Amino acid sequence: MHSAQEFDVDGPEGQRRVPLSNPDKVYFPERGFTKRDVAEYYLAVAGPLLRAIGDRPTTLKRYPGGITGEPFYAKRIPRGAPDWVQGVQISFPSGRTAHQVLPTEPAVLVWAAGLGTLDFHPWPVRSADVDHPDELRIDLDPQPGTDYADAVRVAGVLREVLAEAGLVGFPKTSGGRGIHVLVRILPRWDFILVRRAVIALAREVQRRVPDLATVDWWKADRGSRVFLDFNQAARDRTIASAWSIRGTARATVSTPLAWAQLDEVVPDDFDLRTAPDWLAEHGDAHEQLDEHAGVLEIALDWFARDERDRGLGELPYPPDYPKMPGEPRRSRGSG
Repeated sequence: MHSAQEFDVDGPEGQRRVPLSNPDKVYFPERGFTKRDVAEYYLAVAGPLLRAIGDRPTTLKRYPGGITGEPFYAKRIPRGAPDWVQGVQISFPSGRTAHQVLPTEPAVLVWAAGLGTLDFHPWPVRSADVDHPDELRIDLDPQPGTDYADAVRVAGVLREVLAEAGLVGFPKTSGGRGIHVLVRILPRWDFILVRRAVIALAREVQRRVPDLATVDWWKADRGSRVFLDFNQAARDRTIASAWSIRGTARATVSTPLAWAQLDEVVPDDFDLRTAPDWLAEHGDAHEQLDEHAGVLEIALDWFARDERDRGLGELPYPPDYPKMPGEPRRSRGSG
């Protein structure tokens, strides 16, 4: 076993030499994929991955023992990080702050792989304004009794709802059974209002396909439907980025797709070994995401309409949050 390997990585400031300790350490026993495989994968997809996470505060989901060990979320730049690993200060709902990794170049990806990072979890903000998201995210999470095919059906309805709200969605596999839809927005609204827009969009989807989709926060109330997880839009809640490896036995990858491709594939088609080939053949389906920045007036009007005409206001925040404006009681049946 090699004790270390060095990668010479090109970047905007020239070439950096990045050491990778224990490159032969197996991270995915079922597939035999190693730490070196992870680093090489991230170099292969560095361009589109940095489009997805570059200039965004990013939490690193680290698996230092591979997927058989316990992962953890690193929300601060680790001690001993190279001086070229940049950071930005963000604020948590508690009011505490942290200096979080700000990916800026491919060398950061190799360095992160050396720490056991599989998933990159970027905030939906840019470093110049960390309090106003420029990305609205909707997480379609199949519940027990449902699967990826059900998520595809709900995603099709969501696409129609987004269009009626003047928004353009870009889907990707989650790397599991679900689907993530990203929407570029102008950074005019804070996290509370962006979350309300997501709630309004999700409620409209549920109204159209109530047997397929739900916004019920309590798991016991969701049934065999796809949950539209509105709380992924709350401050400090993130999803795995496009092109992130997930901590699954197959080393699946969260892969951008065109809408027409959603029902032509299954999530297991994309893994550490196959995703670079898919990228080379099909390109990055999210490449034009920045060109479709929309506004939230219509979605927020829907939220206000639901509150005024249907008595539907805020929904519960995650249990670790402080009490939020307009939030109902955090007990089942209160919202």
